[in-house]
Amino acid sequence: MCFAILFQLNANPTLGKCEVFPANNIWNTPIDKLPVHSLSKAYVQSIGAQKKLKADFGSGLWEGSPIGIPFTLKTGSPVSVKFEYAEESDPGPYPIPANPPIEGGETSDGDRHVLVLDEKTCKLYELYSARKKGNAWTAGSGAIFDLKSNEIRPANWTSADAAGLPILPGLVRYEEVAAGEITHAIRFTARRTQKAYVWPARHYASKITDKNVPPMGMRFRLKANFNIEGFSKENQVILRALKKYGMILADNGSDWFLSGVPDEKWNNDLLHKLGKITGDQFEAVNSESLIVSPDSGEARQN
Repeated sequence: MCFAILFQLNANPTLGKCEVFPANNIWNTPIDKLPVHSLSKAYVQSIGAQKKLKADFGSGLWEGSPIGIPFTLKTGSPVSVKFEYAEESDPGPYPIPANPPIEGGETSDGDRHVLVLDEKTCKLYELYSARKKGNAWTAGSGAIFDLKSNEIRPANWTSADAAGLPILPGLVRYEEVAAGEITHAIRFTARRTQKAYVWPARHYASKITDKNVPPMGMRFRLKANFNIEGFSKENQVILRALKKYGMILADNGSDWFLSGVPDEKWNNDLLHKLGKITGDQFEAVNSESLIVSPDSGEARQN
């Protein structure tokens, strides 16, 4: 595999013709110098100190379904969507193309996320549990994000994700890895989460009140002293990002599962080797010093 390394420091992530949030957004802000959270060891133990890191994305199919969360830059005529959680969903309309990629495929009974980025407006449209019946769409919930803005969801509102966060900005994409650098935090899941959220999350989906269980939005990073030599060049790009930008707990799911976009160029055997890393190589960080406003995604820059 040909690997072109670009030595551009802290380049703002882009998708199509759009920058993915301003450079000072919390998703795009390094957290490698932040202090370790006082409950870091408890949080890691809760998720699983000996459980393996997993790339929940790849090439081909797993049990008949694509591996990862897809998105599309194609748009269609704006359509209305009927939401199960309408009180916490953006009414739209949503410019869903005729046959958008659906997480898990057309017949999936999983989260069925649909992610559409309109390059003309740089607005991101995300749906959870999306289904098309005839010409009509239904979904569990939906959210619209202006990628040119640091605006976040209203307090206590969900999105297409349990934490009330956007999904697409936290996905690992093959083109980033091929370019040699990921310049944003990565979305990840854990089976048990607390009935609480921390900035920049806006929502929780749990009944667990144990303070030793991580809340939604908690930021983790790979420990600085973890030796990434011996991993493939592709995996080293991901691991460097996990050290510098970390990962954000965004949904309930399998423990230490990193989210990414399916792509036929992924090498599943190489991605599987990320499983050599266990939870005890991560630490939770305290991001409070980065908060400019609890109602904004803008992060204080060092």
